[in-house]
Amino acid sequence: MLVNETFLSIQGESTYAGLPCFFIRLAGCNLNCAYCDTAYARSSDDGQELSIKTLCNTAVDSGCRLVLITGGEPLLQSGVPELCRCLLAEGFRVLIETNGSVSLKGLPEQVVKIMDIKGLSSGEANKFLPVNLEYLNERDEIKFIIADRNDFDYAVKMIDTHKLDKITGNILFSPAFGSIEPKTLASWIIEDLPPVRMQLQLHKYIWSPELRGV
Repeated sequence: MLVNETFLSIQGESTYAGLPCFFIRLAGCNLNCAYCDTAYARSSDDGQELSIKTLCNTAVDSGCRLVLITGGEPLLQSGVPELCRCLLAEGFRVLIETNGSVSLKGLPEQVVKIMDIKGLSSGEANKFLPVNLEYLNERDEIKFIIADRNDFDYAVKMIDTHKLDKITGNILFSPAFGSIEPKTLASWIIEDLPPVRMQLQLHKYIWSPELRGV
């Protein structure tokens, strides 16, 4: 596996926000989102080759029972399903963050999938694979990053078009840090009442937004 970094921190996003979490950040991404906050993991050249066994052992040594596999885009690496199975066999709760443009097929059902649907401001909205919705269940999560009103309206339309709230009750709207005030997004949600949960990137309020390894 090409690994950009591993670290123990507080999970900053999703319904697991606030919990201690061991992060495995894999290197390489197929998208170039305008608001990307992990550009340092975009290239596969930014990764160190580590075996699945080594990664599992490192997670065990962390003492934390929640693991997040992220990137970059982790599903570009063919070994991810095997890594998930190894972690699950060790008794971990396993989460994976994915940008929605790579097939979820092959991931163990027990893995909690946190899937982005990219908005218009990302510049990558046309990369979403609707077929991925077939691999989600009620435990999984769908995330929209909202940078402006166009993103908000697009996200609401996607929820309606694909009946996302029938797939999972965990639909997350996150304000793009530095692009929109959280209270602005909150006001739109209150006014329109879409079936969503607002979230903040908690780690960016605890630590500096530019700090790595948190």
